[in-house]
Parts: sequence; structure tokens; C-alpha cells
Amino acid sequence: MESLRELYRIGYGPSSSHTMGPRAAATHFLFTFTQADRYEADLYGSLAATGKGHLTDKALREVFASQQKEVEIIWYPEIEKPFHPNALTIRSFDAEGAIQHEQTYYSVGGGKIVVEGEEAAQNLEVYPKEYSRMRQILDYCSEEGLQFWEFALQFEDPQILTYMDEVWTVMSEAVENGLNAEGVLPGGLKLARKASQYNSKASDFNGPLGNTALALSYALAVSEENAGGGRIVTAPTCGSCGVLPGVLYYLARQYKFPRIKILRSLLTAGIIGNVVKTNGSISGAEVGCQGEIGVACAMAGAAATHLLGGTIHQIEYAAEMGLEHHLGLTCDPMRGLVQIPCIERNALATMRSLDHCTYALLGDGRHKVSFDNAIEVMRETGQALPSLYRETSKGGLAKVLG
Repeated sequence: MESLRELYRIGYGPSSSHTMGPRAAATHFLFTFTQADRYEADLYGSLAATGKGHLTDKALREVFASQQKEVEIIWYPEIEKPFHPNALTIRSFDAEGAIQHEQTYYSVGGGKIVVEGEEAAQNLEVYPKEYSRMRQILDYCSEEGLQFWEFALQFEDPQILTYMDEVWTVMSEAVENGLNAEGVLPGGLKLARKASQYNSKASDFNGPLGNTALALSYALAVSEENAGGGRIVTAPTCGSCGVLPGVLYYLARQYKFPRIKILRSLLTAGIIGNVVKTNGSISGAEVGCQGEIGVACAMAGAAATHLLGGTIHQIEYAAEMGLEHHLGLTCDPMRGLVQIPCIERNALATMRSLDHCTYALLGDGRHKVSFDNAIEVMRETGQALPSLYRETSKGGLAKVLG
């Protein structure tokens, strides 16, 4: 498994695969091939089908403009590359119009890019291969008396807690910025921000409903910040970035947890996300929204269970429920925007994460379907989904507005 730095990426919305990934690809190309008279970028598959809604073209042009260059963007939504649905090819030309350099990139989810020809060579693993599945990690932690966050510290670099501190700072700022922002989100759906209003109403609610409604408003705040192009953390993606901070911000305020416990819970959630990323997928274009919201719900449920004193087996159970009960969830954003149904899904997955935590804590952690089982079924289900349900905006709810 790769470092948690690869899972938790700090950047700007609205999409990790369609905005952050292409931005990284353009940066890599310009850094590698510095001189040219003209540039083109071909977008394929899902990257082309929903690129305009996800601001892919804007992200690419901003990178080239930062180097006083321009790029022509060509869209090929019907052509899908075999390695991954999110593909782009960037090429440079000399003054006579001859191609100087050409490079294909794959945006594989969570903001990560893979350079064509280097798929097998990119070995960023910091965890031993024998600890790539949840059962292996559980057995190791049981034998050594470790929590998940302690397992992470054994293999990550010494500065990982410092990075988690930065991650939590950005997450918290996204909540607070989102709560203070009002108005209509960009993109043409004319969707009004709701976080500020919902937070005010939730603060006045009496009884337990009021408390949990606050968590919902925090997740809305982050998701709306992402939809507006604000600064967020992939957890595990931009489209699902509201769930984990929504849960953690809520629990931090309710229980007054010291900051170090929040950082440890981020490590715990990161292990959950990393196991899915290694053995399944966190890409909506590859497996649908179950790989985004489902994984985010699993991560948040695990983090909450850790914070509230759960054992590693109860944590694994809460995470398993997050995946199991989102199996088959399609990625069908209206007009290719990370707004409908994405924002509501973040808010409601936050509530479900807390419910999964409660359910897991009521038992002893024993259950029939393992987290590894849920990952296998999620990947199988995602591969069976037609492409119109995998971030192409051709089916499902995306058809409501055409």
C-alpha cells in the first residue's frame, strides 16, 4: 500500500479525478517538456464526458497560462482507453507543426496520475505486501497489541503526523469557510448553498436530532466548498470529501477531543481507505460512487469508532458497513457537476457513518461479511455497471436535466 500522503491530497475542487489529476498531468508535461510553440490536450472517456462540468478544461488552461502558454483541448467522450476511463494525451508541436513530444496520462482517482508506459514501474508502496488486506492487518495488530493508527506509524515516514496536522487544518477550514459562505454554486444548476442555513437551524433543534443535524451541516459545508472550487482534502476523493471532516468536526466539538486524537483517527481512516484503494478502487469512473461515497463512509465510520473507544474489530465492522450498504451506488452527476446528487450524498453518508459507529459499538465486532469481502464485491459490482453509470453523465439521475 502507498503512503497515506497519496490518499489525503490537499488541493482544490471540484473533482480529484477530473480537476486535480489533469492539473497534475499538465504540470508534469510542462516540467518535462519545457519548450514548444503549440500544445494540444486530448480528453478521453469519462474525462471528456463530464470534463466541462468538472472544470477539467479550466484546470488545464490555468496550468498552461501560469507558464504563459495556451493549450487547445479536444474532447473524445466515446473513446475509452483500456487502462482507465479517465485518460488524457498532451502533445507539443514545433513552429512547423510537427509533434515534438506526446504523453498519455491516466487520472486514476484521488488526484493521482499514472504515466502511460510507467504503470508497473510506479512503486510507491511503503507498507509491506503481506499487510495489504484487512485480515492481514487485523491479525498483525492483534498479535502485536496495536491500534490501526499505531500500525500506520510503523511504516509511514516520521513526519506523517505533521502532515495529518496539516490535513486536519485544511479540513477544519473547509468546514468553517463553507458554513460562512452563501449564494449560488457555479455551473448552471443554480444550486443554492445550504450549509449555513442548515447549521443555523440545527443549532436551534432540541434533543438528539439537533446534535446529529450539526454533523450533516458540516459535511454540506465541505462539499459545497469543493463544488465551488475551494480548498479541500481528498478523503478519499474530492466528490466524497465532506464525509470524514463532517464526522470528525462534529465529534471534536461534541467531545472536546484533543487534537492528537483527531490526527490518530485520520490515520485509522486512512488505513481503511488505503486497503480499498489497493484491492478495489476509489474512482467513480471505474466503479461508480460506491468507490467514493461508500469508501468515505467506511473511513468516517472507522474514525468515529476509534475515537469512541472501539476495538480494531469494531472499527473494521463499522468500515465494512460503510461499504456494504453503498454497494451498487452509481456515479451519475447532473451535467457533470459535483453537486447533484453528490453534495446530499456526502451529508447523508455522514449520518450513516455515525449510525455504523453506534451499531458496531453495541456489539463485540464479530460479524459475517468481512471488510475484504465487501471490497471484492464492490469491485465486481463496479465492473458490472454499464459505463453510463460510471461518471459519464449519460444515465441515472444525470438524465433528469439532460
